[in-house]
Amino acid sequence: MIALVDVNDFYVSCERAFAPRLEGLPVGVLSNNDGCVVARSRELKALGVAMGAPMHLLPPAIRRQAVLLSSNYALYGDMSRRVNAILAEFSPDVEVYSIDESFLGFAGIEPATLEAHGQRLRETVRRDTGLPVCVGVAPTRVLAKVANRLAKRQPAFEGVCPLEADSDVTRHVLERLPVVELWGVARRTGERLALMGIDTAWQLRQADPARIRRAFSVVMERLVWELRGHPAIDIEDLAEPRQRILVSRSFGRLTGEPSDLQAAVRQHAARAAEKLRRQGSLARAVQVFLRTSPFPVGAPQYRNSVVVPLARPSADSRDLLEAAGRGLAAILREGYRYQKCGVMLLDLVSGQARQLSLLEEVQSETTRGRSQRLMATVDRLNREMGRDTVRFGLPRQDSPWALRCERRTPRYTTRWDELMRVKTG
Repeated sequence: MIALVDVNDFYVSCERAFAPRLEGLPVGVLSNNDGCVVARSRELKALGVAMGAPMHLLPPAIRRQAVLLSSNYALYGDMSRRVNAILAEFSPDVEVYSIDESFLGFAGIEPATLEAHGQRLRETVRRDTGLPVCVGVAPTRVLAKVANRLAKRQPAFEGVCPLEADSDVTRHVLERLPVVELWGVARRTGERLALMGIDTAWQLRQADPARIRRAFSVVMERLVWELRGHPAIDIEDLAEPRQRILVSRSFGRLTGEPSDLQAAVRQHAARAAEKLRRQGSLARAVQVFLRTSPFPVGAPQYRNSVVVPLARPSADSRDLLEAAGRGLAAILREGYRYQKCGVMLLDLVSGQARQLSLLEEVQSETTRGRSQRLMATVDRLNREMGRDTVRFGLPRQDSPWALRCERRTPRYTTRWDELMRVKTG
């Protein structure tokens, strides 16, 4: 059996774990630069606040009731790590799917004890982290996703829902579950399935696997088998390496200073390089773009982008930062106040098996090995000691391009100077 453990309202729950006063209040977490609502408590959803709603467009009555907080990604990432450390005590087989979801192998656990095992897991996570989780248990990952959905939405399950492949309950649920709400089924795929007369998860389960494969892909065929209770999908099947990596961000305030833009591009390129190495890819080119704000009336407008090819595919931050710097220098124009810039890594190839080009500069094995060891060391230090422990260049204090996070709570678990303080007496 496979369990899916999902933290309820993860961002909001992380905030509530350190501020119990937020329990029962409508709480929202905002996107970068405090622009839009990206996470909502049940109480905030009940007020009609939609996902992605711009903060400045929320009615005054709702803003007076709600507690709106800046994203605190350092805290969220560390709390996710702590949850997965606890999950490893309940299963030697833990697959992290996202920041708030993980699959666990429950092989060898007696079916009659699955619910009790899940309840002990929930209680342990709640006790040790303060975070509420729900557990869905089923023979396959896709059915475990469905079971987790039930555990969240049906109070009768008390947070843990075991689901058998061929039970009447499973059929009842799948007959009422729109196919587009299944894990791995996108909206456009759902539209194509509808043209084939498949609107529900149960209808997809009953479909001919070979027909589904011919019409879509082998991954969709595997989804049919998963719905029937036969394990056929790995996480990697639904999370293939990205073909391009983009890092961009609007500035906290407009700026025309070249040094500010250079620092922003340097930061974005470094972040993109980390993501590139994490998925084991190399980039052949770097695109840099920047633009002014379209909103000020009468202000001069300018936007531009440029692609800088690399001498050879690389995941070395130094190569990518150098190329990004050249790209910015080529398109930067004085006399404008810029709102946003970004870096995109293009033409990605596998770092393990790539085809050499006659036009590439040859790099010796010694140089390549030194580069890989250096980048691995940088990534490990930043992962273990905290982001930006090692960085390329120092940003200026109060940089205009830095994130606006006026509502961010302390990073309680990752910063010594932001540890929670308890007063007695």
